[in-house]
Amino acid sequence: MTLDRRTFLLVAGVSAVGAVAAACGTSESTSPPVSSVPNTPVPSAPPSTYPPLGAPDWNALRAKLSGKLTLSGEAGFAAAARVFNPLFDGHKPAAVASCATPADVQACVVAAASRVPIAARSGGHSYAGYSAPDGGLVVDVGPMSKVDVQGENVVIGAGARLKDVYAALGAAGRCLPAGSCPTVGIAGLALGGGIGVLARKYGLTCDHLVSAQIVTADGKLRTASASSEPDLFWALRGGGGGNFGIVTSFTFSTDQAPSVTVFSLHFPSGSAAKVLGAWQQWIADAQPELWSNVTISGGSSVACKVGGCFVGSASELSPLLADLVAKAGVSPSTRTTQPKTYLAAMEYFSGSSSRQTFVASSRILDQPLDDPSKLVGLMTAHKGVDLLIDGLGGAVAKPSPTDTAFWHRKALASIQIYSPATPGTRDSAAKAVADIASGLAGIGAGGGYVNYLDPSLPDWMNAYYGDNATRLRQVAMNYDQNKVFGFAQGVLA
Repeated sequence: MTLDRRTFLLVAGVSAVGAVAAACGTSESTSPPVSSVPNTPVPSAPPSTYPPLGAPDWNALRAKLSGKLTLSGEAGFAAAARVFNPLFDGHKPAAVASCATPADVQACVVAAASRVPIAARSGGHSYAGYSAPDGGLVVDVGPMSKVDVQGENVVIGAGARLKDVYAALGAAGRCLPAGSCPTVGIAGLALGGGIGVLARKYGLTCDHLVSAQIVTADGKLRTASASSEPDLFWALRGGGGGNFGIVTSFTFSTDQAPSVTVFSLHFPSGSAAKVLGAWQQWIADAQPELWSNVTISGGSSVACKVGGCFVGSASELSPLLADLVAKAGVSPSTRTTQPKTYLAAMEYFSGSSSRQTFVASSRILDQPLDDPSKLVGLMTAHKGVDLLIDGLGGAVAKPSPTDTAFWHRKALASIQIYSPATPGTRDSAAKAVADIASGLAGIGAGGGYVNYLDPSLPDWMNAYYGDNATRLRQVAMNYDQNKVFGFAQGVLA
């Protein structure tokens, strides 16, 4: 597997959910405070209390929008409803609203709430297809994509994709740790946490969130920050897209853009268990300037490579790579290192911008595996399937797991399970991914990353959120008691 396969990594979640600034001003919260005790019992979410209201008045909504509303059957609907993964082209929403302002989003929520399903689409990967609900309204915030660098902060519209975020930050000499794929949307990425190639040095994307503007289920525009709507602000940092409202913009703090050295080591067939065993100890002890992942490619002869980047020079990196090779006891068949600017490094890790058809899931590796060969053994029957094991630790682990909604602070690594697929091979690919996910849990890699929503993942609420699940449900109930933003793997599902 080549580095450009990271195009599916760090996907932008399902929806652009979070905090919103209103065109008509910021609305103060009238919600009662939410307990921050993570294990407090919480009652089941109440059923909708709205009476049946019938379908939205689409003509009235169209008249209120500065953007465009396209209904099913109208010219241009197929293009408007299309999401990143072609496997979800069969979804049939009733309408797609292209929202150019926060007021457009408000109008959509008010018109559709408790009438039809609502899902936000931020222009990224729309991961599990929930952003095109059958018979529902897709609130497309893609037009709100401005990236405005303001000194040490950056204000980013919820529809921005990483290629535009990186271009603006790179031109200003600033850095925001985020994903690698150019087509990933900033909204879903940040709301699910935001694992990236600079995370061990600078933390998750959500760790840099200063404030977010969001439209909540009551149609109000709110600003979530440490001092305004603090429980909502907590939930938006790792609680996943689609759960609390529709984000229209984010304000992030940034760092000075570093110079980095990228690297790639390909190892011979048959060495995957030794390399993985060495790598997991190596990355656990590594300085935060070093980020790395291991790619395990399935087949009768399992392939393995190690890639990553180092905030520093090639001469400083060289002894670190030598240490990995010594620990593995296997010499790489190829080894490359290249100095890069911050922007060039992000371009190096980026993949294709074209649509891709795939099935994927995730697991979390909390600590080194006692027997790495068991993981490798899971891959021998699955040619074409890849595991990408991304190192965590460093700055990711500094906050407590309950400081933000992102639960997996103390984990060693995240694991992405990826299989290309076509409509004809979708079922077999899904079975392979599910079998591997189950096998990983059986050898000690449970949990999951919410930015890889997987409808088949067992115990998904605990897998994604751990002990933070209770508080997340409390926050969601405070802002959306009628489950306006409910979906199959939503916090209030």
